[in-house]
Amino acid sequence: MSMGTEELLRLTVAALMTRSGERQHVLAEGLGLSQAQISRKQGGRQHWSLEDVDGLAAHFGLHFLDLLAGPTHAVGVLHGSIPALRPADLATPAPPAAAQHPFPAVQLPVQPPQPSTLQAPAPLPPVQPADAPALRCVLCGQPCGEEVDGYAQHLSAEECTAAIAAATPAPAAPVPAPVPPQLPAASPTPEPAAEPEAGAGVDPAAPEVEFVPAPAAGPAVVRGPRTYASGSLVDQITGRVHEVLQECSGDLEAAQAVLLKSAIPDVMTFFKASRVGGRYEHSEFPPTADVLRKRSQKGADDIWEGRPKWRNSHVFQAAKKGETFEVTALDMNAAYLSAFKCWLPIGQLREDTSGAHDRKKSGIHLLTPAEWEHTDLPNPLGNRQEPGELWVSESTLRLLLDCARDGLADAPTIHRSLVSGGTEVLLEKLRRALAEVRKTAIAEGDELTVNYVKSMYSKLVSTLGESTANRDMRRPDWMHIMRAKAFANLWMKANKIHKAGLQVVEISGTDELHVIGDWRQVFAEGRDLNQVKEKSTYTLGGKR
Repeated sequence: MSMGTEELLRLTVAALMTRSGERQHVLAEGLGLSQAQISRKQGGRQHWSLEDVDGLAAHFGLHFLDLLAGPTHAVGVLHGSIPALRPADLATPAPPAAAQHPFPAVQLPVQPPQPSTLQAPAPLPPVQPADAPALRCVLCGQPCGEEVDGYAQHLSAEECTAAIAAATPAPAAPVPAPVPPQLPAASPTPEPAAEPEAGAGVDPAAPEVEFVPAPAAGPAVVRGPRTYASGSLVDQITGRVHEVLQECSGDLEAAQAVLLKSAIPDVMTFFKASRVGGRYEHSEFPPTADVLRKRSQKGADDIWEGRPKWRNSHVFQAAKKGETFEVTALDMNAAYLSAFKCWLPIGQLREDTSGAHDRKKSGIHLLTPAEWEHTDLPNPLGNRQEPGELWVSESTLRLLLDCARDGLADAPTIHRSLVSGGTEVLLEKLRRALAEVRKTAIAEGDELTVNYVKSMYSKLVSTLGESTANRDMRRPDWMHIMRAKAFANLWMKANKIHKAGLQVVEISGTDELHVIGDWRQVFAEGRDLNQVKEKSTYTLGGKR
């Protein structure tokens, strides 16, 4: 079966979503796209771009070569049954599959054989003849007659489901590995971990743990739950907290003081650890453009970040006339941590006077914005009153262009740009690790770790510019892009409220949104990054 590269990529994405149990809205959130965009790309009505390929690879925890090698290979690498591809594989032998497996595995205990009972290794299973009766789908393990990229595979999730239902009425319980013979008392060995009893099934309360079939010659291996964050990086962050707690003899207040004081060098250490093996070498101290230099020690540079500060004049005028409104103030969780997912320039900024925006690059831009005519929705540029041209960062420009695509305003006129090759994944590993540590700490009521994580991501954003507190990097362009991304994320939430038919009353800072109406139909409530929490409720207006 012959197909183009993009068609093969669509099939690979569908297979990965099926195997990981993801829906389109989850994938869209991970890539920073809308569910409609994912639907169009998967339906062939819109192209997957090269930057999308990078985002897909990062989202599923794969190398981009594994993603482009077809659905069979990608799914196999995802679950560890197929070795991952690397450019070095062309020159050196591939490491064992277990070394490349991105997920933790519970190894079955192995005891050394007795000298008197050593046996010859079991012969390899015979190779099946060419006229073997049926090929088995690599996605579901059931017989199928189609091949994709040289491997047997059903062409849809429905076919896999039907094949599984036809093969067996009920899933069989996993068979435990045979217990090896006990060693004599003269040769004591550490007691092995307890194994499941024969016939014991899988606990339905833990569906994220699955039994992955191993090759016919070996026992079954139990895979742990899938995670998108680097386990080693998560361990480094939590290990730092435990280390300081031990130094402070368990004194929480003393430990918090030490952790908050070391937050900047710590987060830079974790960032550098997250970039080990990365595909991009970013510049840490590139020359600073004049527009990025502060005019005085306590002054500002020329970049406008689009900080929102807006009130709905119609609502406040109606309130003054006696109308009553029940308003809810919402608080966005970890706004700056969410802003880590933004387009950052990799190297030194270079001038571009073409007037066109290249989505594969990132930087700062001198532009003239279009008029904003919506009185019930805040201007994405914030509360800027002065007309004419201004310098904005990449995040603000992309928001203005998105508004133009949605028909909310005309596209801005770009006069000059200072850009470099850009990527959205420079901070992705660090973001995921901090998010995972934060989520676990919240679930366990560990406010010490929650405050430590908050201090790290907020201070990283604020000290990347011309700050003496951070001596490991000077990237004022990154600082402006990340801050502007936090403001853009808040504006997009306000726009989401507006599209749902609710009223936006006020928007301010990086994380505060006041609304009228049932906001829970739009946002999930909680402390996770993709949730919001209620800050307060109040009544606006009433009888005078």
